[in-house]
Formats: sequence, structure tokens, C-alpha cells
Amino acid sequence: MYKLLLSWRYLCTRYIALASIISVTLGVATLVVVNSVMSGFSREMHQRLHGILSDLVFESQNLDGFPDPQWHMEQIRQTIGDRIEGMTPVVHVPALLRMRLRGQYHTRQINLIGIDRDTYARVSDFGQYLLHPANREQLSFLLREDGYAPGRKDFPTSGWRHRRVSVGLDRALTEEQAKQQAAAPAATAGVTIAPDPFKMAAPVQQEAVFDPLREQHTGVILGIAICSLRARNTDGEVQDFYLCRPGDDVEIIFPNVGNVPKPVNSFFTIVDLYESKMSEYDSSFAFVPLDKLQDLRGMIEPVTGVAAVTSIQIKLKPGSDLNVVRDLLRAKFPPEQYPYRIETWRDLQGPLLAAVRLETTILNILLFLIIAVAGFGILATFFMIVVEKTRDIGILKALGAPSSGVMSIFLGYGVSLGAVGSGVGMILGLAIVLHINQIAGGVEFLTGHEVFDPTVYYFQEIPTNIEPAMVVSVVIGALAIAVLASVLPAIRAARLHPVEALRYE
Repeated sequence: MYKLLLSWRYLCTRYIALASIISVTLGVATLVVVNSVMSGFSREMHQRLHGILSDLVFESQNLDGFPDPQWHMEQIRQTIGDRIEGMTPVVHVPALLRMRLRGQYHTRQINLIGIDRDTYARVSDFGQYLLHPANREQLSFLLREDGYAPGRKDFPTSGWRHRRVSVGLDRALTEEQAKQQAAAPAATAGVTIAPDPFKMAAPVQQEAVFDPLREQHTGVILGIAICSLRARNTDGEVQDFYLCRPGDDVEIIFPNVGNVPKPVNSFFTIVDLYESKMSEYDSSFAFVPLDKLQDLRGMIEPVTGVAAVTSIQIKLKPGSDLNVVRDLLRAKFPPEQYPYRIETWRDLQGPLLAAVRLETTILNILLFLIIAVAGFGILATFFMIVVEKTRDIGILKALGAPSSGVMSIFLGYGVSLGAVGSGVGMILGLAIVLHINQIAGGVEFLTGHEVFDPTVYYFQEIPTNIEPAMVVSVVIGALAIAVLASVLPAIRAARLHPVEALRYE
């Protein structure tokens, strides 16, 4: 009992112990907050990466792809059996997209992806990221009347409603220009005006003429960042500014197959937008019907009618080991016979995931040094207490207290410091994590500077994820450092001889 009483007395009467407790508290709180925020970012990144990528990708090494995907999918089924939940053939090719805005043409580099409308949504969460609710339920490359992005006030009118208005304005402008040219024939004599492929011409009484008021081109689904810019408006609010929207036509240029690839161009009508909130995907991916892209690229054998694809995406049932299935397929299709690349979604994003893990590890090491500094403070404090309490130690040993009892007093002191500091730090850290967005808003209000810019991260709030194992490990680590820092002073106190301790008193 005397050991606990003395430990509590030293803890309450030494104000320098308060500094050690505060150091441990701040270190633990910082580690909890940083790890929770990093875990939140990592979780969001994993969900969004895996949301568009299937579990396994069976991919050709060249843009011409490989023929007969049905045979390949049958071989895959025979190899991995009932672990398959879904498969879909895909054509993936680099392309250029041209859009018209205020009389000028804007060209963007994109990744054009041909997908099967019936099976693609089964291997990924693609449908969840589409703006139109009907397309989330059942993917369609037909333009909708309206109803895109319900609940978003900044999203403009889209679909057939926008298309009819746009066509009417273009035709009115065309008629006005024709009247002006007719009124001033001399000014335009000998001048030939090149037709504008994006200009929606007035209907002509011929069935072969495309009428944009009633018809659309082949549908395309664009990543939202391809045709929009995220910035702040005049009121300082984050807003998306759209260069084009569902109902507009765009031109896409891509290479065909063959020994000498040649550019192929075709017009498409934007039927929906895709928003995964991963800038790499939203700024580059464009989805079109698989059969249309195969036809335009010449990937369908004219005699047999067998089509080619560039990859097969595979989704496995929950609980399946991705690496085991990948190795089985690699053994089935050895690289010396088949020029295929078979990767899991983690393999495809390996550099990014490895960079995040390395950053988190280094950050934890650096922040844990804060607690280590607090440990050295505890060590210095205990040595001071041992020197100051030499007389008390001598009296205790003269009264019969064993060395182990004296040692346990200072070890208990260290455990108390560590327990109080780490406990308060854990509570403080969890409180900050739970209210971090409110705290960030308060800091922004006081300083006038933005802590978290949603135009950069594409998050409306700071994501957090509290992992109980992480919190427990941080608390145990802080407690262990406090106990280790008290070991040497406790040993020194235990080795004091009572006669030597009382000689100079």
C-alpha cells in the first residue's frame, strides 16, 4: 500500500510531472488524429480505385487485342471455376476528344473504353458513379429527356431538353448568318466558308440526313472532369463549370487496328457523366458501346464475324484470394505462349498504394519521436526525483523496505505518468477526429485561410476512419515508453544503501 501512496504523492506534488504528462498527451493525440485521417483518405482511395477496377484484369499487350473473347472466358471459367461472380469483355484504346465551346474547339486526351452495357456493371461499381438515376439502375447509351444529377443545384439542364434548345439556337444563328451573307453578296464574293461539323444544320427533306432534333449519335459517357472545371465562384463557393453536358455532340479520334494504324474519327452524343471523384479516372475515361467501337476500329473479322477485345475484366466472389486466382490464370496462360498481362487491381495500382503505405509509415515514425522525447523528459525527471528523495529512500530501506519495493515505487510512478498521459491523449485525439471538420471550419474562420481545399482533393469534408487496433497500439506504445524511461532511475533508487543515503543528511 505504501508504494501506491508514495507514487500518487510524487505524481501530485511534482509539477514537472505535469509537463511530462502533457508531452505524452500531445504525442498520443497527434498520432491518433494523423492515423485516423490517413486511414480515412486511404479507405476512400481504395474504395474508389476498386470501384472502377474489377478484381482481375486479363489484358492484351497490344492495342489490336486478342480474338474470340468467348473462348478465353470459357478457359478462364474452367481454370478458376465457381469463384467467378462476373466477367465482361472490354476494348481500351487511347483517343482524342474534340468539343466545341463558344465557337472554339477544345481537344482533350482521353482513354476510350468500349463496354458491354449488360455485363460491365456486374464486375465493378461503374453504375453507382453515373449521374442519371435511371442509368444507375440499368445502363443505357440513349439520351434521357432530363433528370440528371438530382439534388445538385449547380448542374445545368441536360438531355433532350438541352439538345432541342441548343439545336434551335444554332439554327437561328445559321439563318441569321445566311441573311447577312445574302444582304452583302459583294463582301463575301469568292469566299468559301468551310462547313462546321459541330454545327447542327437545318433539316433537309432527305431521309439520309441526320436530324439532331430527333436523333442522336452513338452515346458516350464522359468522366465529369473531361468536360468541366471545378473552381470557386464569385461568392467563394466550390462549383463545377461545364464545358459540355449530356445532349451535346463531341468528336472522338482513335487508331484502328492493323499493321499501320490509321486515325478513325466519329461523332458521339454525350448521354451521361461519370463521377468517381478520382481525378485520374474522371479526367480521362470515356465509355462507349463495345460493339460500336469494335466496328469502328475494324476489330470484327468480316468473314467469321468473330470480334476481338483488348481485355477481359473479372470479378470474384467475396472471400476469394486474388493472388491465388491470378497465379492460376498465369499458369494457364504462360507468357511464353500468350502475350497477356494478368494482374489484380492492387497490382495495377501498386506504385500508388505503395507510396501511400510508405508515407504513412514514415509519418508514424516521425510522430512517434514526439512520445520518445517525452520519454527522455520522464527519464530526466525521475533522476531528479531520485536525487531529491535520497533521504526518503534511505529511511524506507532502514525501516525494512526491500529494494524491489523501492523500485516498484518509481516504476509505478512511470506507469501512472504513461497511463494518465496516454489516456487523456487518446480521449483528446478521438474528440478531435470526431469533430475535425467543425474544427477545420473554425480554423478557417479565424485565420481566413482554407485548411482543406475540396477543389484539389474532390472531397467535401475531411475523411476519417478510427481503427481500434491503431488506437490501442498507440496507447500501449506510449505507456511502454513511459515505463522504460522509469527503469534506470528505479534501478538506481533500488541500489541505494540506507547508510549511504542517510550519511549526509
